[in-house]
Amino acid sequence: MPFETTDFRTPPSQVAVGEAARGFMAGVYRWMTFGLGVTGLVALYLVNNPQLLSQVLHFWWLLFIAQLGLVIVLSAGVNRLSFGTAATLFLGYAALTGVTFAAVFYAYTKTSVASAFLMTAGSFAALSIYANVTKKDLSGWRTFLFMGLIGVVIASLVQVFWPNPMLNFVVGCVGVVVFAGLTAYDTQKLRNYALQGGGVAALSIVGALTLYLDFINLFFSLLRVFGGRRN
Repeated sequence: MPFETTDFRTPPSQVAVGEAARGFMAGVYRWMTFGLGVTGLVALYLVNNPQLLSQVLHFWWLLFIAQLGLVIVLSAGVNRLSFGTAATLFLGYAALTGVTFAAVFYAYTKTSVASAFLMTAGSFAALSIYANVTKKDLSGWRTFLFMGLIGVVIASLVQVFWPNPMLNFVVGCVGVVVFAGLTAYDTQKLRNYALQGGGVAALSIVGALTLYLDFINLFFSLLRVFGGRRN
């Protein structure tokens, strides 16, 4: 009697879903990286044109409103916006964020900025890998992360009007924990959504924006903790 063999290969449907999810996440990371590149180029241009930067920063409140508006439009219109429109809005947001980065480059030393960026890139990569391979469900982190995010936002607003070095350091430490957690949480959430067949084209741009914001805020938090300001 011949031996019976068991085929342990993944069913074709599951293979297709897995390939689609990997393609979706690759697109998310690709657009996130592209956005960071746009932010860096705008920041470097303004750093080399201090007079223009000074003029632009006079309208910082308009920049803030424009950035907030773009995030709302992208998030709310994910199922209605075309891929091209979503990509254009995302890159516009990345360019506006470059103005903020230019101001940061003036406030902190080049060594501090470079060190914070390298720490952010390394941490982000490690957290993304963890979120993609772990079997643990990270959805339970949601409440803690949301409460931490609200606390960071409120404390940051207080810091704007009543600057305090100790508060700045504490906000930076809390921010590192919150945005590190959000990086893992958001990565797993996007991956799970794609595995469920929800990876529509425009969502890859919104996903890129989500991880882009996690990266940027983790960078600023690390800079608050470890950064050295110019004299």
